[in-house]
Amino acid sequence: MDYKKEIEQLVDLVVNENASDLHLSDGRHPIIRVAGSLIPLAKKSITTDVDMKGYLDVFLNDKNKILLEKDRDVDFSYSLVESRFRGNAYYRQGALSVALRLIPKKIKTLEELNLPPILESFTHKQQGFFLVVGPIGQGKSTTLAALIEMINQTRSEHIMTIEDPVEYLYESKKSSIDQREVRIDTPDFKDALISMFRQDIDVCLVGEMRDIETMATAVTAAETGHLVFSTLHTNNAAQTINRIIDSFPSGQQDQIRVQLASSMTGIFSQRLIPRISGGLIPAYELLINNNAVSNLIREKRIHEINTVIETSSGDGMIDMHRSLAELVRAGEITTESAYLNSTDPRILDRLI
Repeated sequence: MDYKKEIEQLVDLVVNENASDLHLSDGRHPIIRVAGSLIPLAKKSITTDVDMKGYLDVFLNDKNKILLEKDRDVDFSYSLVESRFRGNAYYRQGALSVALRLIPKKIKTLEELNLPPILESFTHKQQGFFLVVGPIGQGKSTTLAALIEMINQTRSEHIMTIEDPVEYLYESKKSSIDQREVRIDTPDFKDALISMFRQDIDVCLVGEMRDIETMATAVTAAETGHLVFSTLHTNNAAQTINRIIDSFPSGQQDQIRVQLASSMTGIFSQRLIPRISGGLIPAYELLINNNAVSNLIREKRIHEINTVIETSSGDGMIDMHRSLAELVRAGEITTESAYLNSTDPRILDRLI
């Protein structure tokens, strides 16, 4: 079989069906994810172990093949003329599998993504730490790409992205953009962040904060005149702040708490929800760091942050439950979908 040609046909299917993901596994039909649901491609033959090795010969270079055998999984990127994917190859019970996430070539605007215009204000900051959070597959990378591209188009800055792997590809416009890929251009996120201090960087996108060294360096960068954007797999603003602080040893937690209180600009949490008319639409929460929020972080009263968000819509903050309720009232999502994405149905009861 010509595996490169077969992959091109599968990619065409992903694009034509407006799918977000493609799954290839030994012993299964290829599977795509459309609007959040997995759909087996029953007309395609069941993938064999020989097929998987053929696909991996196309997807992986020699270095990544060695890493796959050593670590039993590896991240990679794969590009065709019109499409780009972020991928992960891994073993499951000794059999090979690949998960591919489609990365659109075009970086959409906040308006095209149905995201709130107030997010633009965070691209005007000269320094600080802004996080986009949520479970895997909820559009965090796409939102960050929209913000970075907005800076690229409007400000003369030196922008650095540190990713594993590189996802969206930027063309330098008003800004100069360098993109570094972990394992190819730098050993890890931490080393790349430390090097950033010697590279005259104004804006930095950290693809993911995976360890306390990366978190600590990112927060320090935000304190020392850099505008830093990053992601975490957390559910809301309060949980995000707790996750960062709790990641550190007890003797360092007071220090990181004070640093976060002063350097954080905001936290945006989002969920992609099936739209009644088809496709997905985001519901979201936005915490904006002000004096009240900073004081709550310093005073270890993070559990009160949800209340601040609920009562501060006049200051631009957005409550997730209010966002869900507005989507229901607008006929965009079902009431059932709203409750499935609510962390406290009692609050949603009052708003719908």
